[in-house]
Amino acid sequence: MMHTEVKSLDVILDNKQRVGYCPGEVVSGHVSLKLSEATTIKTVNILLKGYAQVSWMHKRSRCFEEKKCLSLSMTLVATGPQNLILDSGIYEIPFDLQLPQSPLVSSFSGKHGCVYYMVQAVLKRPFHESQRVCRELCIISHIDVSVPTLISPVSQTCKKIIGCWIFTSGPISLTASIDRQGYCNGESISICALIENCSSRLVVPKAVMYQIQTYTAKGKTKSIKQVVASSRGNVVPPDTSSRWNGNALKIPPVSPSILNSDILRVEYLVAVIVQIPGTKNQKVQFPVVIGTKGLDITSHSIVNMSLLYPTFTLPDIAEAPPSYAEVMSEEPFEEHRTSTCQSQPDWLLDSSAFACDQQFRLQPPPPYSEICTSEQ
Repeated sequence: MMHTEVKSLDVILDNKQRVGYCPGEVVSGHVSLKLSEATTIKTVNILLKGYAQVSWMHKRSRCFEEKKCLSLSMTLVATGPQNLILDSGIYEIPFDLQLPQSPLVSSFSGKHGCVYYMVQAVLKRPFHESQRVCRELCIISHIDVSVPTLISPVSQTCKKIIGCWIFTSGPISLTASIDRQGYCNGESISICALIENCSSRLVVPKAVMYQIQTYTAKGKTKSIKQVVASSRGNVVPPDTSSRWNGNALKIPPVSPSILNSDILRVEYLVAVIVQIPGTKNQKVQFPVVIGTKGLDITSHSIVNMSLLYPTFTLPDIAEAPPSYAEVMSEEPFEEHRTSTCQSQPDWLLDSSAFACDQQFRLQPPPPYSEICTSEQ
């Protein structure tokens, strides 16, 4: 008997339009096998595998770590001692694999790592190398943000004295609060704040939401801090105060928080910042969790694959440029303060980079900053 090549081997998932799969759900579909002539088959297996991978260069060495997130398998065709001979034609072999009920790490792709899942069909024939075909799979591990620990308001206060010795001016105090610590995409964070400026300087308040990606490998940690949303308030002149009564910071489409992986974490931070010319800014920070279901939110309407895979990246929202007060004296700053206060497996790791060229005066800082810790 002559062993011919298989014309095609493919994995077809049922309901290809669905957003993704959650723990406990069944992944179903069929393996499509097209033979041009009679072929001897040994086994056909279906595998469902998931991995978390991180990788970056540290000096001249590569920091790399991989953790298995999921491993399921099923034998669809088993021939035993005698192999199976299939005539030419198209064969569709159905399968269904149930995901474990325990929480899985959600699919994600970042600058130095990713979490990916795939369905793989393996065809084995006598005296031939195994033939494999893969299909990516989106896994969404739901995070409920309506739990008591995430629906309570939080607040912080800080105070700063400007100058030193006999050159000190009055203090600048900041009190800020958010209504809760758990949110979903599309919601707005309600921020209350009181800025009391008893100094002789003009200050500008703003609110910023950061995404922090943390990668761990070989005892080293690398973090990426990226602005995903921001809002700027009005200038607070000397010896005055300003109050925010529930100012809204809109959450753009972002990936859910990832808090259950040892080597890759995705966290979010909301900061209320007072920009002070000539000295370090004053700020308070609130960790927040971005979930997939919560208060009056339908779980299946929250996450889509565009947030999880590298073909579609996070919106490049540039932080507004620093005010003139940080680089000029107060007199020229007063002339321009009206204008300066206006709001302004491996295939998953490849993504395009884009640059935005703006006028020098409004050129924004980079959309992310890299913070390397424990790198020695």
